[in-house]
Amino acid sequence: MRISGIRWAALPMALALAACGGGSGSSDSGGGGGSSSGTPEAPAWSERIEPYDPGQAGSAAKAAAQQSSALADPADTRAVTLGPLPESLVKAAAGAPAAPGVPRQIGQPRSVAGTAGVAATAALLRWRPAPDGTQVAALRFESQGARGVRLGVLVQALPPGAVLRFYGAARDEAVEVGAQELQDVAGRNARAGAADAVARTYWSPDFGGPQTTLEVQIPSAAPPAAVRLAVPGLSHFTVSPAEAEGGVAAKALGDAGSCEIDVSCDAAYLEQSRSVARMTYVDETGASFYCTGTLLNDAASSGTPYFLGANHCISTQAVASTLVTDWLFRAASCGSGVNSGAWRLTGGATLLYASAATDTSFMRLNRQAPAGIVYAGSYYGGVPAGTALASVHHPEGDLQKLSLGTLRRYGNCSGGSCGASDSGSGGFLVLDWQQGSTERGSSGAAAFITIGERRYVTGQLYGGTASCTAPSGVDYFGRFDLSYRAALYKWLNPGR
Repeated sequence: MRISGIRWAALPMALALAACGGGSGSSDSGGGGGSSSGTPEAPAWSERIEPYDPGQAGSAAKAAAQQSSALADPADTRAVTLGPLPESLVKAAAGAPAAPGVPRQIGQPRSVAGTAGVAATAALLRWRPAPDGTQVAALRFESQGARGVRLGVLVQALPPGAVLRFYGAARDEAVEVGAQELQDVAGRNARAGAADAVARTYWSPDFGGPQTTLEVQIPSAAPPAAVRLAVPGLSHFTVSPAEAEGGVAAKALGDAGSCEIDVSCDAAYLEQSRSVARMTYVDETGASFYCTGTLLNDAASSGTPYFLGANHCISTQAVASTLVTDWLFRAASCGSGVNSGAWRLTGGATLLYASAATDTSFMRLNRQAPAGIVYAGSYYGGVPAGTALASVHHPEGDLQKLSLGTLRRYGNCSGGSCGASDSGSGGFLVLDWQQGSTERGSSGAAAFITIGERRYVTGQLYGGTASCTAPSGVDYFGRFDLSYRAALYKWLNPGR
């Protein structure tokens, strides 16, 4: 259904997006009106793609199929142990100041000397026959004090039919990846320009504790010498996404500022909540981060899992390949502080378009989104100053929050500094907040505009000066209309 001629006065107040780092760093003090020259006073609201709710069909089975049980005998699994992370690094990560265009770091890179090379790793693997007739070996990595561990597995070669399996304390909740998928990831990274070692490094999920086990399974006739891999590094989490996702009272739960409001407190935004995911990913150094992203529908409602985030979070294919998303990570009821039951999706993403000019990262998830989600609609027309906007986001990686705000003016951002502009030259929407704010971890969250009775993505969060302690600050969202016309239409509306 398309609606045209609706006036902005009929639009409800929107929710503001939390900056990857709200609260500091912008050159724009938030004062003044700025020009909105060039914005149509009565836009044609038909410039949009409708949201799509696929229901429960199909996705749950696909998501469940990613998991399996461990085969290796724990008695044959050698341990590789790292001592506690230096306290100075833990404090530095916890106390890092929020800044525009800077995502929320949650993990520190650590070198693993004992498995840095192929030969050293092979010497530690104890191969044994598995109950199904295949061969299996495993290594358990422990980084003392970690709230999660992601292994960086450098895969040089594997025999056909090989499987890597990762798990934490729960051996029956292993996540596995086959040799062909590993080869596909490495090829995708290499074609995008990644160095050979970076392209071939596969980052495991984390399991919410200090250890992650790597299990290697090969066919019965395959020689173990055909397995050529190493684990030169890991990412040591100081915050635990997996524990929070599972409902444990981990650090991420309740970390958001006191002004933040659970999305569960406002039923009007539960549909948008079902489109939003918390992102965790690993950069080329082995550091891990939080951001927020949104699942987008295309004009054909094809169910293709297109995913919108911020360029300052993910700007390369190698980093996109490490993406893990947590869906429906929200409070069970308003103010409960209890996770209602989230889905975790591994497998990474394919980066389709990245632009610093509008801080856009546009991807296609490599696995289908889980049951219960909604593909968000999008609006690629003009947005007048004074328009109410809204957002659902994960400040500090916490349960989903809702922020409501208003488009104050347009602006531009570069190098962590933002300033006022107009609609003709500004690449960003400048919002102030009437409810809630943004924080580290909110980076990339969508700004939603309301047209009639539905809501549509119209930008994604870069950052700004807003925070719970700076309620008069502003935040900057990359303009969706510019990125849509520059490239995104090729995927979202190729027949336009």
